[in-house]
Amino acid sequence: MAQAIRRGRFFRLIPLLLTISRLFIAPLFFVFYVKYAALSIPFFVVPFILLGILAYSELTDFLDGYLARKFNLVSELGKLLDPMADSITRISILFILTQGIVSVPIYWVLFILYRDLIISTLRTLCALKGLNLAARMSGKLKAALQGVVTVVIVALMIPYSLGVLPLWMFQLISKILVACASCYTLFSGLEYMYANRGVLWQFWPGAQSGSPDTSDS
Repeated sequence: MAQAIRRGRFFRLIPLLLTISRLFIAPLFFVFYVKYAALSIPFFVVPFILLGILAYSELTDFLDGYLARKFNLVSELGKLLDPMADSITRISILFILTQGIVSVPIYWVLFILYRDLIISTLRTLCALKGLNLAARMSGKLKAALQGVVTVVIVALMIPYSLGVLPLWMFQLISKILVACASCYTLFSGLEYMYANRGVLWQFWPGAQSGSPDTSDS
């Protein structure tokens, strides 16, 4: 009986443990991307390892939510950590790609970071006042685009490592991809604030005197 109870408790923790495990994705990605030579790993093997790490990240992102909903294991901590783990992982990996052979400009990644910090701060302020900011499809598309861009860049390391893709072209494609992801991320942030302008207006000085029209025109 005691063993069954322990197994039941462990099963309830699986979605949360999967979420927490994603927080270690970026450090692993960094080690294999930057320190592969110190680990005596041939460079042509590196992109396959990185793709495996990214696949684990996306798989656990799906599984933790699926298991939590299917078996009614949703927890307040899980709801807090899941988007946090996603954001930390994606942005950290993009920061890592500003180093090494990819060398995307760091300012594109900073735009993504600033957008997420601003939106997260607004959500926190609204939550403290008991207000709810409606989720937007643009935010989900933003996350998906960042994930796809990261996978494509890592996948392009394969033809580069085989001498098929020149370094300058590899870096140019990577910069364009990250720039596109960054621009759409900024757009999604602006669209998010516009769609929730009625709620956000309550934080503006003098908001008690009136609120903007939030109806679609």
